[in-house]
Amino acid sequence: MRGHLLDPDALVKAVASGRQKGQQSPWKRVELRYVDLKAGRHLQVTSYDETQAHTANHAAGPAARDAVDELLDLPFANWHVETTTESHQVRVTKKLEAVVHTSARTEEVEVDRGHDRDKHRLLPEDDAVFLALGLSDASGRMKPSRQAKYRQVEEFLRLLDSSITDALARGKLRKPTAEDPLRIVDLGCGNAYLTFAAQRYLTSVRGLPVRLTGVDVREQSREHNAALAADLGVDADFVVGTILGAQLDPGPEVVLALHACDTATDEALARAVEWDAQLVLAAPCCHHDIAAQLRRTPTPSPYAALTRHGILRERLADTLTDGIRASLMRLQGYRVDVMQFVESQHTPRNTMLRAVRTGGPVKGGGVRNEYDDLVGTWGITPRLAVLLEAADAS
Repeated sequence: MRGHLLDPDALVKAVASGRQKGQQSPWKRVELRYVDLKAGRHLQVTSYDETQAHTANHAAGPAARDAVDELLDLPFANWHVETTTESHQVRVTKKLEAVVHTSARTEEVEVDRGHDRDKHRLLPEDDAVFLALGLSDASGRMKPSRQAKYRQVEEFLRLLDSSITDALARGKLRKPTAEDPLRIVDLGCGNAYLTFAAQRYLTSVRGLPVRLTGVDVREQSREHNAALAADLGVDADFVVGTILGAQLDPGPEVVLALHACDTATDEALARAVEWDAQLVLAAPCCHHDIAAQLRRTPTPSPYAALTRHGILRERLADTLTDGIRASLMRLQGYRVDVMQFVESQHTPRNTMLRAVRTGGPVKGGGVRNEYDDLVGTWGITPRLAVLLEAADAS
């Protein structure tokens, strides 16, 4: 991989993520690409810690070589390296063995060496998708009123990109082919900003064969999105239906649900379990159900101070709801991460649940005891638990 990373003409993008067993790294994720500056071509390295990104540029040659060697010394578990002609994946197993997978691109890609001084964008503002969605103007500039939506889409794509890369490298997601593309569903897609952006990025930038389906309860949304897909030449389906009632056969392998309100997030997670989806990305919104139960149920000792004031009770309900969702998904055999999605200054609803299928349901043990103690102490009945139990009963 070192040779590909040091090729300033062929490297499209490289991503290092995860950590080897028993090791620690200063970075959660690192992205590499070559950019053309006034001083010449440089290797741009963007390193992500727990809270922010750090970008440094190294001149092609000895400086870039030293930067790459320093990164290769770090105990990353996964490397995804894209060149103009091939896609490479390296995964370090628990036995510290390297598993390498290389696939050829169907056609050579053209590399964008432009330098974005603020932040490298996965999809540029002038992309045809943003123009069609009404986010950018005729000159290809993002409209001021749509900047927040653009940041949301970009951050979602970064999470989707890293999640799919990691799942593929770990063998938790199958390698898609043109004959059998990766099946992705966006539940409660609305105007399908994420659906179209995800399809555009995964197919045009990542070169992954995917088949996207958007589900929304409104016929108007289906008509609008289908017409837009036809105009863009996008291979996507849009169906009318509720999250619980949507019929997809075969079931999706990746489930997306962004800002599904209140128990709609629970419905999306329950359907993901029903479909045995390998990867789930859900950004919850409006945690009314548990909040209402907390108002009706006596507060257990010694937590009265946490529910006495309305604003604290609402925040507690948010935390309880998503913590319980994470526990229930773990019980269903998923590895779950709860992370920040978009900085809090852009939206207060900025939590993302990422679940990756790792095994079968957990019947007992510490995870089950922890969950039982939590809901028993607070006297609450999570909607997701009800849905999962109903699915098991049927």
